[in-house]
Amino acid sequence: MTNRQILIIGPSWVGDMILAQSLFKLLKQQDEHCAIDVAAPAWTLPLLERMPEVRQAIALPFRHGKLDLWQRIRLGRALRAQGYAQAIVLPNSFKSAILPFVAGIPRRTGFRGEMRYGLLNDLRLLDTARLPMTVQRFVALGLPPGAPLPDPLPRPSLIASPGGALQALHCLGREQPDRPVLGLCPGAEYGPAKRWPEEHYAAVARWALEQGHEVWLFGSAKDAPVTRAIDHLSGNRCLDLGGKTRLGEAIDLMSLCAAVVSNDSGLMHVAAALDRPLVALYGSSDPNHTPPMSERASIIHLGLPCSPCFARECPLDHLKCLRDIEPERVIELLQSILPRR
Repeated sequence: MTNRQILIIGPSWVGDMILAQSLFKLLKQQDEHCAIDVAAPAWTLPLLERMPEVRQAIALPFRHGKLDLWQRIRLGRALRAQGYAQAIVLPNSFKSAILPFVAGIPRRTGFRGEMRYGLLNDLRLLDTARLPMTVQRFVALGLPPGAPLPDPLPRPSLIASPGGALQALHCLGREQPDRPVLGLCPGAEYGPAKRWPEEHYAAVARWALEQGHEVWLFGSAKDAPVTRAIDHLSGNRCLDLGGKTRLGEAIDLMSLCAAVVSNDSGLMHVAAALDRPLVALYGSSDPNHTPPMSERASIIHLGLPCSPCFARECPLDHLKCLRDIEPERVIELLQSILPRR
């Protein structure tokens, strides 16, 4: 008897892919022998490699935002021989439902989304009032329609590599830290309306350095100008990792942090999934929609009348939802988290 094989069409955002692990865990709880393969953009593979529930990650060759119809058809045909019993399509786009249909997977589950009648045959109507959180929506697709969600939901948990962290430090010319490390994640791929001001991050960094801690600045190449500015405002005493690490290396390095301060971003969800003590800062987004899945996370959200607006840039041009979060409020939380020197 062969194990039940499931193909997940995964999301493209780091945070969403981490939240999708709650679905993978649910499927394993239902059937520990099921085999879960995840098809997603190639850059998400370091995340999937750190999720023990995933048997195989399939890198999708499609260009971001493009239909690439013939490529989807070719890959779908190539997957027919895998014998998947079910596909669960997490994105709501039309194009994301093409591959499971062409692959001939008998049960194709997803929310109604963009005109996917026929492509999906286990089509669900999304009740946003019942499922306000992204993670709830993902988990619901692994259950019968309308079934109650498990309480608590399975939590994401990435497996970091201590050896990988040390190797990354060696490549950066650093040794394993002998002091507590505060990780700061000042970027946000979505846009400036999710970014706590650089000068506020720098104030927290200076406080941590004065306490005898190390400060590591995490971010992608796009975040490098921001991390560089924070390091400069902190007296060039931080380890600036902006644009200097791949995603897998950032995950392993973050596992060494005693605490993390982050905007609502993919790295915030990484910190939560690594079970790091976390201060999560919300501005234009909604902590009721995409909260960090961790009991060790403290959320700061001012809840101004103009937020959440979900805009990439502040439509009122004042960003008070983040600017008015004073560094002292974050420092007060960190004082109860970081070990004393």
